[in-house]
Amino acid sequence: MARIDPIPREQMTPEQIRINDAISAPRGGGQALGPFSIWLRTPELAEKAAVFGDHLRAKLALPPRLQELAILVIARHWSAQYEWYAHARHARRVGIPDAVVEAIRNRREPQIADPADTIVYRLTREMLDTRALSDPTYAAAVELLGEQTVIDLITTIGFYVMVAIVLVGYRVDVPTGDRPLPD
Repeated sequence: MARIDPIPREQMTPEQIRINDAISAPRGGGQALGPFSIWLRTPELAEKAAVFGDHLRAKLALPPRLQELAILVIARHWSAQYEWYAHARHARRVGIPDAVVEAIRNRREPQIADPADTIVYRLTREMLDTRALSDPTYAAAVELLGEQTVIDLITTIGFYVMVAIVLVGYRVDVPTGDRPLPD
C-alpha cells in the first residue's frame, strides 16, 4: 500500500494542475502517476524531473532498446513494482525479447545475443551490484557503444535509480493493484 496517495485533482493548486497535465498528457492524460504523484507535492521538482526524463528518452544517443533494458535491470534490482509495470511493456515494444524480460523479472541471467544489449546489461548490473564500474567493463562499453552513448547510459542509470528509490521508498502502487515482480 502506498505511503502517500496521489493528490486528488480537486485538491491541487493551479500550478500542480498545470504540471500534472503537462506530465500526464504524453502518457495518456489524467492523473500523473509513478514518481510524479509524489513529486507533484513540490511542483517545480515534478516539472524538472519530467523535462529531464523526457530528454533522456528522446534526445540521447542511447537507443530506446538499450535504455529500456537498463531500466528493467534497475527496476528488478530495486523491486520497483511501478517502474517495472511502466517499462516492461515498452521494453517489449522496442524489441527486447519476452525471454529476456522474463529472465530479468525472475532474477535469472538472460540469454542475450546482441553484443550491445550484453554490455548494457553487464554495465548496469555491475554498477548496481558493486556501486562502481570496472575499467574493463567501461572500456568494452566505450569500444562497442561509443563514448557519448556510454555517457548517456550512465546518466540514464542514475536517473532511473533515483526514480526506483522514490517508488520503493513511497511504495507507489501499480494502477492495476498487481505486483508484477515476485519478491
